[in-house]
Amino acid sequence: MKVSCGIDWASDHHDAAIVDNTGSLLAKARIDDTAEGLAELLQLLAEHGDTAEAPVPVAIETSRGLLVACLRAAGRPVYAINPMAAARYRDRHAVSRKKSDHLDAMVLANILRTDAAAHRQLPADTELAQAVAVLARAQQNAVWDRTQAANKLTSHLREYFPGFLAAVGVRREGVCHPIARTLLAAAPTPVQAARLTRAQLRSLLKKAGRKNTLDAEADRLHAALRLPQMRQLPLVEQAMGRQTLALLRQMEAACTSADDLAEAAVESFEKHPDAEIITSFPGLGTLSGARVLAEIGDDRSRFADAKGLKAYAGSAPITRASGKNMAVLARRVKNQRLAGVGYMWAFAAMSHSDGARAHYDRRREAGDRHTAAQRNLFNRMLGCLHHCLTRRVCYSETVAFPAPSDAQLTEAA
Repeated sequence: MKVSCGIDWASDHHDAAIVDNTGSLLAKARIDDTAEGLAELLQLLAEHGDTAEAPVPVAIETSRGLLVACLRAAGRPVYAINPMAAARYRDRHAVSRKKSDHLDAMVLANILRTDAAAHRQLPADTELAQAVAVLARAQQNAVWDRTQAANKLTSHLREYFPGFLAAVGVRREGVCHPIARTLLAAAPTPVQAARLTRAQLRSLLKKAGRKNTLDAEADRLHAALRLPQMRQLPLVEQAMGRQTLALLRQMEAACTSADDLAEAAVESFEKHPDAEIITSFPGLGTLSGARVLAEIGDDRSRFADAKGLKAYAGSAPITRASGKNMAVLARRVKNQRLAGVGYMWAFAAMSHSDGARAHYDRRREAGDRHTAAQRNLFNRMLGCLHHCLTRRVCYSETVAFPAPSDAQLTEAA
């Protein structure tokens, strides 16, 4: 690597520094976060040997933004350096702990000069894979927003309308269920709920999409909403009802966003050539498969082997050894989104794969807790996924979990 570039980014401008293989500063510039600024940066790189055949690598403290997207689209290797790592490198160049944007850009450039092999280049994912990543992550964010809004609404209802929670609590979705949302919009206070007739309840159930046993459900709600409960003062109760409608509108928006983004993520995911392989695994549907693809991408050179993928997902344990002391611990630094979908994947796989269930049971018998056994199963499934994606084959139960040999059965007995 003869020349390397470091960019200290900000919201409206960026500081760039170019150094040679001895660490000497060749050029520096402050560019705007505009098309003109990008052109100025590209011109600066071209003046110092940047070509299509040998592009100058760039280090920057983020993996997102228009500047990063344009540099990646132009075919330049971009390294996203963790800000905590960059802060520790800074002490190597200035023990006085001084700091400036120009110095930070030089530090980033020198990281590539000395330790490029220790850092991960941003993957060369296809345009479709990047689109799936945007939609899948946005959908997951919307789900988190929906959960937060539902928790706020539930907490608020406990303060003045616990009877409503008791009436709709039989449903797994709670206040997020369409019936609960429709009822609450029509009657946000205990007084209004108690005044609902069976005919009105039946109409609201129809509006919420209920088709079967309307009369029985209307009778149940009619009785449940009239049960005695503690009450706030009338004016206070009315004010809290208005607050409920405001919280309900926020939750409705989050529910709509989550549903719309889920549909868009699934639609894009199904167009990807890896979709058939990913969804062939037990426990992975189209939405969870889209989340997996969003985090691992489709650049097969990103992970040299399955171990790298497992470490990235946090399913592989980490060993800490010093002298005679050794501890094997769960990995904390990981891709949290991929780890989150991994637990759901492992839990669902146990219901659709006899081999996965047997693997989980063996780990439990060996002394693992539920979470550790799930993580171990996720680790096993990730290894199978890496194998299938690399060789372009679908999942096979007999290959992933082969039947034990006679010798193994005899030893176990």
